[in-house]
Amino acid sequence: MTTDTSQHGRCPKCEEGIFTVHILVEYEKDDGTTGIWAECPVCNDIVSPE
Repeated sequence: MTTDTSQHGRCPKCEEGIFTVHILVEYEKDDGTTGIWAECPVCNDIVSPE
């Protein structure tokens, strides 16, 4: 179990904070930055945090 509580943005649908524990996938974008897909703990949708 992870204890990292870093926030990675907010859900674009409900504005809930997305934290490390919610991340499902991390990937490298074409521009070299890291993108993530995470499960929102409130609306349970898979989102790309903003």
